[in-house]
Parts: sequence; structure tokens; C-alpha cells
Amino acid sequence: MSGMSGVDARPCVLVFAGLDPSGGAGLTADAQAMAGQGVHGLTVCTALTVQDNDRVYHVQPVAAELVLRQAQALAGKMAISAIKIGITGSAANAQAIAEFIVWLRARGDTMPRPELPVVVDPVLASGHGDLLSRDDAVQALAPLLPLTTVLTPNAPEAQALSDANQPDAQAQALRARGCRHILITGGHGDGDEVINRWYGPGAADASSRLGDDSAGGPTALAPGHAGTQHRTWRWPRIDGAFHGSGCTLASAIAGQLALGLPTAVALEHAQHYVYHALRDAYAIAPGQRIPLR
Repeated sequence: MSGMSGVDARPCVLVFAGLDPSGGAGLTADAQAMAGQGVHGLTVCTALTVQDNDRVYHVQPVAAELVLRQAQALAGKMAISAIKIGITGSAANAQAIAEFIVWLRARGDTMPRPELPVVVDPVLASGHGDLLSRDDAVQALAPLLPLTTVLTPNAPEAQALSDANQPDAQAQALRARGCRHILITGGHGDGDEVINRWYGPGAADASSRLGDDSAGGPTALAPGHAGTQHRTWRWPRIDGAFHGSGCTLASAIAGQLALGLPTAVALEHAQHYVYHALRDAYAIAPGQRIPLR
């Protein structure tokens, strides 16, 4: 068996998420979306779930010790180029993952990587409101927020995490808790367009590097709360409901960052990928469709 060479090597993204038996969300969606970026997903299971393409009926967290052992075994052999976190399943798991990230960024047997990208999809409930954590999901995320490079909440999640009603104030509150970049997605809104808003370093001058969005028309730059700059993407709203769209976006961003791309470019490419995945989504049963990843 031939060894790994520079030609056939792929960057690895370490994923912490739950197992969705329907294959629409969770670890399966993460692995597929990452393959679509040209990277490899290393999938650590944080919870077993009972669900279909619409509803979550039960969540059984994996023990924190076993979550940690999965991650340690992988990091002991593979070079980790980024981390993506979905549901943690429990507060104990979230704390264990946070401690692991601190260790991985600082470990002395390799070059320390304090800027190792961490993308967090702060999933608080399913699309139907089914809970996805045994503990308070908002409180459970607390140890992970200061370690987060990109946080990808939808509008209800941003409100729940920040106790604020407006995107500018939500982003300011979340950045104050340590998140470097916030991408607040607009899929839960109304109207003919989905509006995604990026807050963070580099957002103010992103348009000079990236130009207009081919799918969504020109982007807009505007001053946010207390002078924070943000960039806005507008995408045509696609009819229907989709299973795993948030997983797909966060994983695509993590994959792009693992390739070494700047945050502005990673966010741009990942949103294009998700738009096309939703546009070409397919059905496996009545209800939510599956993005074509």
C-alpha cells in the first residue's frame, strides 16, 4: 500500500456532530459537504439520534470520555486543518470539546496553531423545534464561543444566544463573548431573498476583493452597531424546506478554511456551494428535501 504523498493528500477537518440516520443532517451531511470542498471529514460522534427527514424523536449523548477518545485517536495521527462543531449532545461534551481545542491549538509535539479555524453551527433545535441537547443548549455552548473562528447562527439562534432582537446587536453581543466572525443566515425570514450578514474583521473591505454575487446580485456594506462593519449577501429564496442546510453551510466554510483560504473567500465560496446544493435538492420522502452535496 502506497503512503500519503503531496499529490494525493487532502486536508482533514475534525467534525464533532450527531449521527442522523436519515443521512440528511449531522455527520453524513458534514462529510458530504466537506468532500465537495476537496477536503476529508474526520467524524467524531457526539450523539445518537432517532429522526427522519423532518422530526427528531430522541437524542442520546455519547459519553464525554468516548467523544474525547475519538478525537484523540484521530489527532494523534492526522494533521487537523480545521474543526467543525454541530450538536454536542450535552454540556459535558461541549466542555470536553472546548478543552480538546485548547490542547490541540497549543500542543507542544507539533507547531502550535493558535489560529486553527473552528466553525460552530449553534444548532439549538431542529427545524420543527425538537430539542437536540439533553442540557440547556444555549448554556452548553458557552465554553465554545471564545474559541470560535466562525459562528453560523440562523436568526432565531442568534436571538437566543445574544438576547438581542436586531442582527447588529446580536453580532456585537456574540463577538463580545469571543466569536471572531459571525455569519447570521436569513433562511428563516420572509420575502423573495435570503439575506446573510457577516460581521467580523475584514468584512468592511471584502467587496473590493470579491465583487458582486452572481446568484444574489450586488452585496452591500454597512456600518453595524457601535461602528462594527458587516457585509451582506442576498440570495434568491428557494421554495421548500431542507434537511441539513445549516450543517452543509458550516461544513463548507470549515472545508474552505482548511484549504487555507481567507475568511472572506471561504464565506463566499461556501454560500455559492450551499445555494446550488439547495437549488438541486432531492426528495427521499414527503417533507424536507436533502441538499445535493
